[in-house]
Amino acid sequence: MGKTVMITGAGSGFGKGTALALAARGHSVIATTETEDQAVALRTEAPGLTVEKLDITTDDVAAAREWDLDVLINNAGAGQTGPMADVPIDRVRRLFDVNVFGTLAVTQAVLPRMVARGSGRIIIMSSISGVLSAPAFGPYSMTKHALEAMGKAMRTELADQGVDVCLVNPGPYLTGFNDRMADSMWEWFGSDAVNAGATPLFEMMRDFVKNDQKDPVEVVDKLVELTEAETTEEHNFVPPELAAFIGA
Repeated sequence: MGKTVMITGAGSGFGKGTALALAARGHSVIATTETEDQAVALRTEAPGLTVEKLDITTDDVAAAREWDLDVLINNAGAGQTGPMADVPIDRVRRLFDVNVFGTLAVTQAVLPRMVARGSGRIIIMSSISGVLSAPAFGPYSMTKHALEAMGKAMRTELADQGVDVCLVNPGPYLTGFNDRMADSMWEWFGSDAVNAGATPLFEMMRDFVKNDQKDPVEVVDKLVELTEAETTEEHNFVPPELAAFIGA
């Protein structure tokens, strides 16, 4: 039986791939995008999808209260790299606004209907950075650690009310997101930075993350699996061997 699924950040990457895959499997998908231009492009590419512009950092979130969902996939997110000694605070605030506060806001918007019905699922896109923190990736990792706390608390809080909450923890996948994030610090970081002496380390981390990225279909397949599963595990590492790598 098909489910009604809302996906945030469906204009590209994992969100778009998952929206198309779930629709092809007979689910009713509400694919939401940050901008109207993204919405127009997705409607043109996939006229069978229901596509809505929904920026999770704005009053757009109110629209989600009207949708009776079986599953919410919290995929929308932003990235930012840079050493903690130098990263501009306004960039960190923006990162939290999208990745943490926006994700919580849209989740709170859809939960009343799920709780009233006694069933539903919230899937939160965390990251390997949600359980590890590496040089230059501290700002992004901070937000994903916050999502870990949110997801773990909600999983226990909502279980007795029939709502399942789980986390997805991908490694580096070739969607363009990691490349943009790895490059983002070089928009402002320079020789006058407090932590400029570690520049070779930051360059190494940038190159490490951008090289040997995996096929994003692996994450799409996991999101489809979690949408359709009877039950879930709290953490879902993609690829699965990441769990052994971090000792989970």
